[in-house]
Amino acid sequence: MTQQTVDSTPQKIHVGNLAAQASEADVRALFAVHGNVASYNRPTEGDAQQPSGFAFVEMTKDDAAKAIKALDGHELAGQAIKVSAARATA
Repeated sequence: MTQQTVDSTPQKIHVGNLAAQASEADVRALFAVHGNVASYNRPTEGDAQQPSGFAFVEMTKDDAAKAIKALDGHELAGQAIKVSAARATA
């Protein structure tokens, strides 16, 4: 019997094209279907601290791969979101 290896390395996911009304709870619930959401971060913009049109979600590498495949192009709050592995910053 072969045992499957699970990659629990953390993976940041970039979630783009988020509608202003999409809440943290909305995004977490959507991604939680595919595994545990370890963290969520949505930067704010301007003096009014409006939520930006993107966020970062962190999951294990295996869960992240499932979420990216399933959710890229998924509609959330009336907009098709763009979901991809986050690029490392310099």
